[in-house]
Amino acid sequence: MASPPKKSAAAQAAADAKVEPDLPNEFPDASEVVEAIVEPALEMQETVRNVTEKDVVESRAAFVKAEVSAKDAANGFELSFAAAKDGVLAFNAKAFAAVRANTEANLDFVKASLTAKSVSDVVALQSEFARKQTDAVVVQFQELAELAKNTVVETLQPIKDQVTKSFK
Repeated sequence: MASPPKKSAAAQAAADAKVEPDLPNEFPDASEVVEAIVEPALEMQETVRNVTEKDVVESRAAFVKAEVSAKDAANGFELSFAAAKDGVLAFNAKAFAAVRANTEANLDFVKASLTAKSVSDVVALQSEFARKQTDAVVVQFQELAELAKNTVVETLQPIKDQVTKSFK
């Protein structure tokens, strides 16, 4: 067998230099390396924890505020519906009283007409009845209109108050 050719001393030194990498003579202490990595990680973890806790507190506060607003709005609508119900009942009672008064006036007119002695008495009774009924109906409509207006105002007031409160 033939032996491989021998390398010159310079070639051998170059080959030895390639095999040995440039390594520092001293390695850093492992605890220093771990500390250098862990310290920024702990700081980042603390920052994330603080931001998360702050967001949770703000979210809870926003939820409580939204819950209170929703309850206030529900209360406003309940008050509004109660006022509408009361107003409608009062309006119906007033309208029923007007119908009753008009019916009684009509019956009184019929009784008086039946007891009249002449046609001229009936005409006079008719004229007086028409005038009184016209005045009574005007007053009744004014009262009903005022009652309807008050009902609308009282119905919308709780909602108006809630909207005003919401925008403060």
